[in-house]
Amino acid sequence: MRTMAERPTASYPLARERNLILIALLVLAAAGWAVVAWQSSGSRGGMAMDGGRMGLTMGMEAPLFLAMWVAMMVAMMFPTAAPMILVFHRIQANRRQRGQRFIPTSMFVGSYLLVWTMFGATAFFAASMAGELAHHVPFLDQQAARIGGLVLIAAGLYQLSGLKRACLSKCRSPMGFVLDSWRDGWSGTLRMGIGHGAYCLGCCWLLFVILFPLGVMNVAAMLAITVLIFAEKSLPFGERVASLAAVALVAYGAVVLVLPDALPAMRAS
Repeated sequence: MRTMAERPTASYPLARERNLILIALLVLAAAGWAVVAWQSSGSRGGMAMDGGRMGLTMGMEAPLFLAMWVAMMVAMMFPTAAPMILVFHRIQANRRQRGQRFIPTSMFVGSYLLVWTMFGATAFFAASMAGELAHHVPFLDQQAARIGGLVLIAAGLYQLSGLKRACLSKCRSPMGFVLDSWRDGWSGTLRMGIGHGAYCLGCCWLLFVILFPLGVMNVAAMLAITVLIFAEKSLPFGERVASLAAVALVAYGAVVLVLPDALPAMRAS
């Protein structure tokens, strides 16, 4: 049964717990970046769509790809999701002080990460199917860079869509999400984590799709996307940042359509 979340009191006696959670999120994100950098150091060369070298999935089998994907999501999304996670913990801590049922914050974080893991599995399947299709249709491999350019343009246009704006508004207002979507108990926390993950996914999914033409293990591209997502969600002018990113993505995609070599990671092998 849905209930309205209690507003946290102004005086928060559990600042130490909050700081420990924030430190834990940042440490996990740093560990994720270390894993990604290590994996990236072993990735060389361009990526043909048909897997001529490593393919869109960098030659990784599903278990390794998903493990690396989870590391990427921890690295890129934990810092941007930290405000929401801290708000959830703050409310749960206040409930515990009043003797009400307390749900560990790890449950919320785990269900949030589940959404991104499922998206990673979908991305792997789609990328594998694209590689198989390109293997049987050589034209697709020959036009791999231009297809990547179209993906960039699509990502830019999505930045301006109503769905993007709706999801971004939820991500920019953790307390608003809590007041609208609070659920009690373990199952309620699971639903909240999945719900917030779904809003983040709706906000950012095409920004992660462009990693395939840019290079799944392209650390520079990952850093740029992380900074963009953080700015969109956290800065006062975040919505304007999203619009500027739209212009940049569409412009870059158009350049790639004319000059395919402008997308080095998609050069045919």
